[in-house]
Amino acid sequence: MTTRKIAVLGSNSFSGSDFIDLLLEDAGNDVLGISRTPNKGPLFLPYLRHPQPRFRYHPLDMNRDMPEILRTLDAFEPDYIVNFAALSEVGPSWINPDHWFQTNTVSLARLLNHLKDQRYLRRYVHISSPEVYGTCEGNVTEEAPLSPSTPYAASKAAADLLLATYHKNFKFPLVTVRATNVYGAHQQLFKIIPRSAIYLKLGRSIELHGGGHAVKSYIHIRDVSRGELAIMERGRPGEIYHLSPDRGHAVREIVQVICEKLGKNFEAAAKSAPERLGQDAAYVIDSTKARIELGWQPRVSLDEGLSGVIDWVERDWEAIRQQPLEYLHQP
Repeated sequence: MTTRKIAVLGSNSFSGSDFIDLLLEDAGNDVLGISRTPNKGPLFLPYLRHPQPRFRYHPLDMNRDMPEILRTLDAFEPDYIVNFAALSEVGPSWINPDHWFQTNTVSLARLLNHLKDQRYLRRYVHISSPEVYGTCEGNVTEEAPLSPSTPYAASKAAADLLLATYHKNFKFPLVTVRATNVYGAHQQLFKIIPRSAIYLKLGRSIELHGGGHAVKSYIHIRDVSRGELAIMERGRPGEIYHLSPDRGHAVREIVQVICEKLGKNFEAAAKSAPERLGQDAAYVIDSTKARIELGWQPRVSLDEGLSGVIDWVERDWEAIRQQPLEYLHQP
């Protein structure tokens, strides 16, 4: 069996940890994880269910430990690097925008400038965001112009433009992924889907910014991980690939479904809150390219996925109730 070496940056993020969980289902993958967060345990890291001989983890920070990250990558000599490492929350990016640019753009520049000269790298997969487009309404394809609405989105757009220059000038083996709103078991508890289930169990009101009318394209994390793996293996260098479900839903629709599943009254459980600054009206993008070129399509229905989150909250309730429920910023 041929072993392939895969380095995952941001390995303990929600998306990164699920991607590693998928990779470790294949005995032919030798996986290196790098993330600034300590080992958070099985509540948030599904990959811990696997035997660990084919996985090694290094707690390193993109901003503070770049020389050690570069030494670690050079020693491992990965065939593939998949980069999830980023500050990703929208609202807090207005408070300290420099933190978002430092992590998402400046540290990335240091990484790229080193990797461009390394012969071991076959493919670099960059995890971007549809938020670089601003409001996504209509038929938004990978050729849509960048029009970010928040410091977070602007930092990701800057990173994407920087990466494009390295592909153009150095043939850097870049492929870019823009997936819509991921969700699933093991997600950060402040995200709207797990938070809704948790608040309903606690008897707390669920705040819906702008009344919950913004349209999001919720897609299960495992569908996204499968798409990212297909893009890593078969995506064309220099190309961007969208991963999205067949349609979007208003946030309030999603919360209504969760209320129904838990036997709660939506009108009593939810309340409107002011809209967040820079909130785009919709994130609905076209994933035809990934579907045609790579044969990818979502498999997990929204109903099945939401039930999975609720089952996780119920199963691990004692551990979940001891966790902080708000976003805690770390520069």
